[in-house]
Amino acid sequence: MAAEHIRHWRIGEVEIARIVEVNAFEDNISMLLKDETAEYVRRHAWLRPHFATPEGQMKISFQAFVLRSRGKSVMIDTCIGADRKREYDVFCNLQTTFLADLAAAGFPAESIDAVLCTHLHFDHVGWNTRLVDGRWVPTFPQARYLFGKAEFEHWAHLRATGGYHHFGHLVDAVDPIVAAGLVDYITPDYPLTDEVSLFPTPGHTPGHVSVLIRSADQEAVITGDLMHHPIQLIDPSREANFDMDKPQAAQTRQAFVDRFGDTGVLVIGSHFCDPTGGRIVRHGSGWKLVTE
Repeated sequence: MAAEHIRHWRIGEVEIARIVEVNAFEDNISMLLKDETAEYVRRHAWLRPHFATPEGQMKISFQAFVLRSRGKSVMIDTCIGADRKREYDVFCNLQTTFLADLAAAGFPAESIDAVLCTHLHFDHVGWNTRLVDGRWVPTFPQARYLFGKAEFEHWAHLRATGGYHHFGHLVDAVDPIVAAGLVDYITPDYPLTDEVSLFPTPGHTPGHVSVLIRSADQEAVITGDLMHHPIQLIDPSREANFDMDKPQAAQTRQAFVDRFGDTGVLVIGSHFCDPTGGRIVRHGSGWKLVTE
């Protein structure tokens, strides 16, 4: 993308930066919410201009996060990656400034101590590896890669049984990390530091986790894919197309909003367009995101 799309936050003593790979991609809301229309998007003026177009297209970004806590630098997801063949053309053969942007944000690749994947979908594992002389090699060979044990086992089962998903990203972005012996298989409540921990948010995938940051009486959360767009705050319990277990994901989303709504906690949405972070507040019979 470009360095101007980097965004920084500070939560107490924890530094967080956002690195964008695909910015403000526009699509029909029916991709996310079955049978929904542009009129539904247009009815909710608070979505504009950041999260929707005047015509009622939803806008989402594909991005990663990196944080520094207690002297430890941690990647939170790694986007789509370069030189890939994926199911949709928009994600194929990307050539972006991702690694340069990471360095510009103050987190050069060689400084990363750990790489956490909130789950193992293709757009959260891509830069786990890079293509060097025709081989996929770890982008962060000095780091430990943190994969949820239940998440990894689910994908292994899907692949072994010819399950309902594409698996190309496992071959180029997960298998090389496993082969290099760089993976720690973690529980969904794993502490990254005493300021940064994980909590389970299943449904989008079985082992999906979100990231909780607490430091100096300030609090933030990085969602992962428990929701993809702020429009889901209007009715968090509504099922969405992208989730593997739709009823479970809807329950998780509702519980998340019940927990963090009207609390002042900064919610950083993994696919939310700039400014990406905001507070969940009540709005009519539902909720909305108030950005800074």
